[in-house]
Parts: sequence; structure tokens; C-alpha cells
Amino acid sequence: MKRYNITVNGKIYDVAVEEAGSDSAMASSAPVQTASSAPAPTAPIADGTKVSAPMPGTILDIKVSVGDTVSEGAPLFVLEAMKMENDVNAPCSGKVVSVNTTKGSTVETGTVLAVIN
Repeated sequence: MKRYNITVNGKIYDVAVEEAGSDSAMASSAPVQTASSAPAPTAPIADGTKVSAPMPGTILDIKVSVGDTVSEGAPLFVLEAMKMENDVNAPCSGKVVSVNTTKGSTVETGTVLAVIN
């Protein structure tokens, strides 16, 4: 096992690395995904009115499914942020054409949660 000091954004981390196998040539030829790699592709977002997360948090509950008809102001999601539960409501009336999150997922401000058409 080898130990390294790694600096990330000015903070030093002590890291222990264990060699995976005795054939180092095989280990070095395997593809490695790094933090600078492109993000994984995501499903395309449907056309319509996008319902976005108003703040970062965790999705506690999803109150609608694809195909549901909702009216303006109807609660769609429960978003926990800073230990408070916040309803994310429909900005318009229409049919839910996509739900782009799952219960328990962490979202950032502006993440598209659903699309209403």
C-alpha cells in the first residue's frame, strides 16, 4: 500500500492506494474515468412547461405520475431543504408528460423535475 498527499481546492488529503494486481501493465491499460471526464448522458427533457427545483435539496415525495392531469398550483413534489419540507407546485394546468427525478434523489437549484404540457 502506498500513501500520497493530494491537494484539492487548497485542502490536503492523505490517501492510501493499494495495487490491484501483480500485472501492472494490465492495470495501466484499463480505461479510467476521472472527475474531468464528460458527465454521463441523461434522458432528453420533453417539450412543455418545465418545473424546476427552486433550491437545492432532497426529493421526499413525488405526488404525480406521467399522464396525470394537474391544475395550476397543485403540489407535484415535496422538497426537503434546510430541514424544512417545501411543496413544489405546478406553474400551469396541463398533463404531466415527464417526471425527471426519483424519491430520495438530491437536486440542485434549476434541476428540471417534471414537464407539463
